[in-house]
Amino acid sequence: MKIFAIGLNYDSHNKEMKRTFESKEPVLFMKPDTALLKDGKPFMLPDFSNEIHYETELVVKINRLGKNIAERFAHRYYDEITVGIDFTARDIQRKQKELGLPWEIAKSFDNSAAIGKFISKSEVDDIQNINFHLDINQNRVQQGNTKDMIYSVDRIISYISRFFTLKIGDLIFTGTPAGIGPVSINDHLQGYIEERKLLDFRVK
Repeated sequence: MKIFAIGLNYDSHNKEMKRTFESKEPVLFMKPDTALLKDGKPFMLPDFSNEIHYETELVVKINRLGKNIAERFAHRYYDEITVGIDFTARDIQRKQKELGLPWEIAKSFDNSAAIGKFISKSEVDDIQNINFHLDINQNRVQQGNTKDMIYSVDRIISYISRFFTLKIGDLIFTGTPAGIGPVSINDHLQGYIEERKLLDFRVK
């Protein structure tokens, strides 16, 4: 099982991060399977960072083998979605970028890819018009709509499949809108697609 993630996919987030870089193709990175956090298990704050940020995203699950998938057929390759958190060690990421070094250690550490319960994509009318949000301690901290993606889900799947064979169970984090921020011990995170709660866990 592979975990793919897309960066810089919402203009609102790019502006809040003061990024001026514009890519003509999706920005792709990966997380190992050890990054997966599911079933409501708590997220343990790591001891190597003092600035762990949440990034709330729509996550899709691949349901069939695919390579070099045409964008017009990409919708056939996933049938379940959920909301997830791409945890980022922001202080480490910043340091690695300043040094011109890879920053996998800031994005791909253990338990850095939290996912909620999956639902059928048939439960939403349009994959590119889905509201999702994150509450921390019952306060709304981040919200977005997939219509604001720079690259659509189908475009992302087509792009990834040029380089990697997609297999059943692979996950794709599709990018985060504005509103990212830090987490602290005892925070209670709850993630929603529309008004349906799919993600629910605590920080320890």
